[in-house]
Amino acid sequence: MSSIRTLMALIGLFAAGIGMWFFMANRADDATGTAPEETVEQEAGMGLQAPRDVDGPPFVVEDDFTPLLGQWGDGSFHKGGWNHYGPGYFTLDRETGVLATHGGMGLFWYAAEQFGDFTLRLQFQTSVPESNSGVFLRVPEMPVSDDYIYHSFEIQIHATSEEPIHRTGGVYDAMAPSEDLARAPGEWNDMEISFVGERITVVLNGTQVVDWSAEPAGKVADFAPRGYIGLQNHDSDNSTWFRSIRVKRLD
Repeated sequence: MSSIRTLMALIGLFAAGIGMWFFMANRADDATGTAPEETVEQEAGMGLQAPRDVDGPPFVVEDDFTPLLGQWGDGSFHKGGWNHYGPGYFTLDRETGVLATHGGMGLFWYAAEQFGDFTLRLQFQTSVPESNSGVFLRVPEMPVSDDYIYHSFEIQIHATSEEPIHRTGGVYDAMAPSEDLARAPGEWNDMEISFVGERITVVLNGTQVVDWSAEPAGKVADFAPRGYIGLQNHDSDNSTWFRSIRVKRLD
């Protein structure tokens, strides 16, 4: 009987050790944003590396705003609270808090909380003039299909679009920006988006480019009073980087 108990105890310790190994492996992967082995090879092949040269503080902190990327006790960043839907993925430089898009069409969305009235501030940088991405507002439900694009507005990032209504700073398919103020690839852009009631305003690099009373338009059939915030990954041959994502609740 004692030998059976000893054997059971050893099995229990082994199982606990395996469980702890998986926990620590997943935690480390979440903190670093490391992609699976095969996607790391794809990343290296594309030559898409997070930008290291900065033209301002690498991480902006403001008293009234809540960062949407968490930090561990040692100051490193993690993606806790975020989920991804669709092809592609986002990687995170845990030292700088810079997110990078890979592949498409996908959505990296902050699943920890829905927002009603809010102001969102972030910085983004593109790898080439044709880089395509966007910021989704009030995604009404957890994305399980591409249906979310018909029920939430996207603030576009695409400096070279032929149609003004699809250019950086505009509300995709609904309201063109009043000016083309996107900076060149390799430079950080500042974007502020406010969604209060039915009014959307966008400030790009210090200048307001959108002030619009939202209504169903273009691909959007309807929109909700509350929802998730999401970042789009669009193309497989270029990247867009995000950092200093922070939100101020207004309701």
